[in-house]
Amino acid sequence: MAGARGIAGFLTPARGRPGEASGAGTPPRPEGVLVWFHAATRAHAAVAMQLAEQLVAAQPGLTLLLTAQADHLPDQAGAAGVVMQALPADSAGAAQAFLSHWAPDLCVWSLGDLKPALLMQAHRRGIPLYLVDADEARLSRPGWRLLPDATRAVLKRFSVIMARNAATESFLRRRIGLREANIAVTGPLREVSRPLPCNESDHEELSRLLGGRPVWLAARLQPEELGAVLQADSAIARLSHRVLLVIAPAEPENSAPFHAALRRHGLRYVTWSEGTLPDETTQAILADTPGEMGLWYRLASISFMGGSLMSGAHGSDPHEAAAHGSAILYGPNIRNHLAAYSRFAEAGAARIVRDADTLADAVQRVIPPDQSAAMAHAAWDVATQGAEVMDRLSETILKALDARRRAR
Repeated sequence: MAGARGIAGFLTPARGRPGEASGAGTPPRPEGVLVWFHAATRAHAAVAMQLAEQLVAAQPGLTLLLTAQADHLPDQAGAAGVVMQALPADSAGAAQAFLSHWAPDLCVWSLGDLKPALLMQAHRRGIPLYLVDADEARLSRPGWRLLPDATRAVLKRFSVIMARNAATESFLRRRIGLREANIAVTGPLREVSRPLPCNESDHEELSRLLGGRPVWLAARLQPEELGAVLQADSAIARLSHRVLLVIAPAEPENSAPFHAALRRHGLRYVTWSEGTLPDETTQAILADTPGEMGLWYRLASISFMGGSLMSGAHGSDPHEAAAHGSAILYGPNIRNHLAAYSRFAEAGAARIVRDADTLADAVQRVIPPDQSAAMAHAAWDVATQGAEVMDRLSETILKALDARRRAR
């Protein structure tokens, strides 16, 4: 009876709490199909943004509602097809208000950390529930042991479960008792690295002009990091005389401090926006045009990811470099992409640096072609692991939405 009482509590609003609504600041529900994706971590929120791109490309007009803890929501407000909302309280009243407002056509819940009131109320309304990247460690929390029947009840409401490993599948089937459930072991759901656009004629011409010179890139660099990069480049050039540094500012339109620093260090450089091409004596390229990162990642065998050396910064996305066959270097301030950098580092695809000296040492160690190629290959392996899982999830959602539309 304890389990039954627990389940009933998820479905019955508490008295005296009629004001648990979606809130005055809640944006209106967009017209058309709405898929609700709950991100358990910051990394899953990034996955949701990529999933939204695939879904909207296949079904224009679709909206993805992304919920997460407030500090897990990405800094990409206004992304096409995405509405962001902090997750409401896990109470029957808040769940009813949330679901009445958004009326999702389907819910995708990631990892675990289940919210019984929200999920039981969603199932009661006929909203299909998908659990993706299911992880035993996030499904067997201490608090759930007090209501084992409620645990099973909530998990049985999921029509599709994508488990990250066989241990989780065994846990769900044997410990939880989901023996007939639709559970598939798909591997972890991760961000997918996709190549950025590139002007092929520019790439061919620059490759010909550089004639095999070693190139390292300081990508999405903040002005505060420029001194350390230029100091490191001076040390690198003493041993590798033909090395070329490409500096791509985080804000290309704010290039004045970069010009000043390059002149102060006495480097022979060309400015890409001025149309000047490098020659054998060029020591640096200031890549100050927006939308051309794909070109610079393709040219560079090593990429230092900016926004990671300065205190208070949160790093740049390492998937950009990985998608183009570039070894990855990064500083310690990578809060926004910590999980991704950890995976790349564990695979031998990325190295952390802390200042100009360690940056110079890392570039010198990685710059031999065999070393940079090995790191780039490892980065590519990690970067492409999530593609199959992402495609499978996207296809499953679209098929379910189509079946739901035809059933109406």
